[in-house]
Amino acid sequence: MPDKQAVYTHGHHESVLRSHRWRTAENSAAYLLPHLRPGMTLLDVGAGPGTITADLAARVAPGRVTAVEVTADALALARAEAAARGQDNIDFVVADVHALDFPDASFDVVHAHQVLQHVADPVQALREMRRVCRPGGVVAARDSDYAGFTWHPRLPELDEWMALYQKVARNNGGEPDAGTHLYSWARAAGFTDITPSAAAWCFAGPRDRTWWGEMWAERVLNSDMAAQAVASAAATPEDLHRLSTAWRTWSTTPDASLLIPHGEILCRR
Repeated sequence: MPDKQAVYTHGHHESVLRSHRWRTAENSAAYLLPHLRPGMTLLDVGAGPGTITADLAARVAPGRVTAVEVTADALALARAEAAARGQDNIDFVVADVHALDFPDASFDVVHAHQVLQHVADPVQALREMRRVCRPGGVVAARDSDYAGFTWHPRLPELDEWMALYQKVARNNGGEPDAGTHLYSWARAAGFTDITPSAAAWCFAGPRDRTWWGEMWAERVLNSDMAAQAVASAAATPEDLHRLSTAWRTWSTTPDASLLIPHGEILCRR
């Protein structure tokens, strides 16, 4: 099968990793946790910096977790997190979710968080996740829906930021509004027992809004998204500086808030 991997929009700048390392099983995979038990085998697709991976590994121990990323460099981030925690029940494999190099029915649980929005063919990715899941097992996926982001105050530059992100992500072959597509994609992938749900992250109050706003103020200037936006002429460096300033303005507004909705699917194999 040809490589279908889309270009990853965010990259691995420290400002991006700061955001991704905030994620835990509790704040990002709560819908899956009641279905986990010790001794299970679990595949974590798109492990990123490994914070969720390590949390899931602790839940299924002495079962094993296999962490997958598309490059060895990306996988090294999850490996470092596991080592820092002393988590020794995680294996690390470089693989493309469109063509997973595992036998059929290899895992009790197959999980992907914020992954399907970045792949070129999410239906094929879910077919592969279904294939490597054992009968009676669970395939779980959660993705945000960028079109559903809601913030206050409604700064015009943040509307501009959203339009820019949507454009860059789609130019890269992804679907930034994946959260609302998950149920449809799962049906197209052959699942018939699907439990859809939704959840949201909320960033408000001095600590959370400052953390999020400062993170994006830096990210819009220095992440791969910034470089891609300039290279594709979707934005100029001056545009990015305006958007960065807007995020700082938002972060210092006392009553500012941001809601990020997520779609979730729990699919029985």
